[in-house]
Amino acid sequence: MHQPSQPAVKSGSFASVMTGTSKWILALAMAAIVALMLMFLAGWFHDKVPEDSAKLLTDSAEGLKTAPARLVRRTRYETAVGTVKPVHESSVASKLLAKVTETSVTAGQMVTEGQILVQLDDSDLQAKLKQSEAALTSAEVFRDQAATELARAQKLQEKNAISKAEFDRAESTMKGAESAVNQARHVVHETQIMLDHATIRSPMDGTVIDKRVEAGDTVSPGQVLLTLFDPSHMQMVASVRESLAMHLKPGQVLPTRLDALDLNCEATISELVPEADVASRSFTVKVTGPCPPGAYSGMFGRLQLPLEDEEVLVIPMSAIRRVGQLTMVDVVDGGVLRRRNVRIGRPLEADVEVLAGLSAGELVVVK
Repeated sequence: MHQPSQPAVKSGSFASVMTGTSKWILALAMAAIVALMLMFLAGWFHDKVPEDSAKLLTDSAEGLKTAPARLVRRTRYETAVGTVKPVHESSVASKLLAKVTETSVTAGQMVTEGQILVQLDDSDLQAKLKQSEAALTSAEVFRDQAATELARAQKLQEKNAISKAEFDRAESTMKGAESAVNQARHVVHETQIMLDHATIRSPMDGTVIDKRVEAGDTVSPGQVLLTLFDPSHMQMVASVRESLAMHLKPGQVLPTRLDALDLNCEATISELVPEADVASRSFTVKVTGPCPPGAYSGMFGRLQLPLEDEEVLVIPMSAIRRVGQLTMVDVVDGGVLRRRNVRIGRPLEADVEVLAGLSAGELVVVK
């Protein structure tokens, strides 16, 4: 007897369904793993605040050292960027076309006034000096002879033994000889000065900033050989906007900071240049003061310009508690400690400015 045929099951369709289900399960598993990792990194599985800190929320404030949050009035300042420069700086240049035979200093070396810095070749000047001295000697001999002849002519004229024309000739010869001597002396003096220029000396006590020549170099007139400055007299040069510069005057004392030396000091305005820069609308202000050790030309500095007074809320620096990235204080509230987040600003000596989170008069615990 003929049996009805059963519908055939497609094995490929079943495999496709199973493969799609596996992909969904794998995707869900991956998503769960990623979510767990994010929760772990976010700190869901550990306390964000240490147990000791959490315990403080219920502790009594008895016996703890406290300090009030207080309002203080202080002058507000605006910063002007400045550069440290020497008051006395000298660029030593050559006055001759000559070869450098010796350099006796290096950059950073301390020198004294009159100390030899650079020696130039002076052999031709030495020869010229000897030549001019010989010419002077010859002129002096001729002058002495002319003086003898003039004295003899004067005695003969008194006896009417010579004519007046002969006496005038002797007198003219004497004047010419004196003029030749004077000219020869000037040549000797000029040659000596040129010879002195071959030995270049320090014009002041100071420190060599930069040496630009070495032995063997040929220098020309006007060429700068080295630069030096006086480290005991330094100044800061700053550009100040015109609205603030109008309230400044020479002799005024301003707070100053040198970041590289971590130094706060006071400086006196020595000069206020009466001309504004067209591009920046600012004035150049120069301040001087006691030169701190380690201050060099070109260092960065800040000039503090006073504005109007302001009131700021401050608490002792020792009252700040840091938990991770949070800044907290322990506040005494009804005899009980309560930890509170605060936002702090500038450090003010032993205190710190509080921007948000506290009110004036509230007590905070200090270490």
